[in-house]
Amino acid sequence: MTDRGGPRLRGSIPLGPGDGGDPDEDRDEGWNPDDSDARRVGSHQPLRAQWDPTSRDVGRPRTPRPERQARKQSKLGKFVAVYGWRAYAIPILLVVTVLVLVDAVRGGVVTDQTAAVDPGFGARSTSTEGTDVIGVPPKADGNFAESIPAGSLPEGGPFTVTGAGTWHVVPGTRDQVGHGAEEVFTYTVEVEDGVDTAGFGGDESFGRMVDETLSNPKSWTHDQRFAFRRIDSGEPTFRISLTSQMSIREACGYDIQLEVSCYNPGINRVVLNEPRWVRGAVGFQGDIGSYRQYQINHEVGHAVGYQQHQPCEADGGLAPVMMQQTFGTSNNDIAKLDPEGVVPMDGKTCRFNPWPYPRG
Repeated sequence: MTDRGGPRLRGSIPLGPGDGGDPDEDRDEGWNPDDSDARRVGSHQPLRAQWDPTSRDVGRPRTPRPERQARKQSKLGKFVAVYGWRAYAIPILLVVTVLVLVDAVRGGVVTDQTAAVDPGFGARSTSTEGTDVIGVPPKADGNFAESIPAGSLPEGGPFTVTGAGTWHVVPGTRDQVGHGAEEVFTYTVEVEDGVDTAGFGGDESFGRMVDETLSNPKSWTHDQRFAFRRIDSGEPTFRISLTSQMSIREACGYDIQLEVSCYNPGINRVVLNEPRWVRGAVGFQGDIGSYRQYQINHEVGHAVGYQQHQPCEADGGLAPVMMQQTFGTSNNDIAKLDPEGVVPMDGKTCRFNPWPYPRG
């Protein structure tokens, strides 16, 4: 059928501007008949269809998208979006951790001053009477010393055989460490004249080891009753004195023919054996630092009132600090030195330990 050019039926698509229709009809606002772009087929109205559905308005700039009014996501929102359920779990875990730590700290505070005392230390004597040396086995048992290899002095560096028999105070003070609910012990650090300390850092190094050992929370300051303060003038509670091999034998006795340390209240001295300070003890397996800490803690333990020695209590466990670990960490070895003493010959052997409260 031929189109005779008659009038368009109702519903037909009118011509756009420039295509033979009414130039004023369906004209977009701002349309310019001289603008070539205006002659392109297309619709500027969002609900009007194009003449050619397959065509694209090439070259015509897109209408800018309206600015969104939604609020930007906060940092917290981003955190939750990234980590999901972990965002809620992490704060809860942190709060629980803090509560556990607070409870642990409160639980570690000794409100009863006697609660810190380990019964294994035995009865504490605060008597200042008497001059008996404290810390060596009875002299009647000295015949057993040669049969105890664990008590021999290990090979190692040189030490002073004979000193002058007098001591000099190492300059230096230290503020109080520990609570001191019952007693604050003052101490001086002293070195026997004639003892050469250059091989282990000098007098100051010796003093620093004493200070750091006593201020450690695993030492005697764990007991809330005790505190320590270092002085370098005046009369101290006791004098911590590094002493030569032969002077030790005068201060501590040599009925047990092994190198020992002791506390001698008659001369108010914690007497530390310099050969042992240099070489340690067999039971400490070459750990000189730990042995020095043990020397200090054990003899200071006698000075603060614990005269009784302790046995190895749990086979394979840590040795009590008041066990005579210089002679070994086996009950059988200690029992040979003092068959009538507190250490049974039961075959138990402990691991060396320098601290009164190793888990404190």
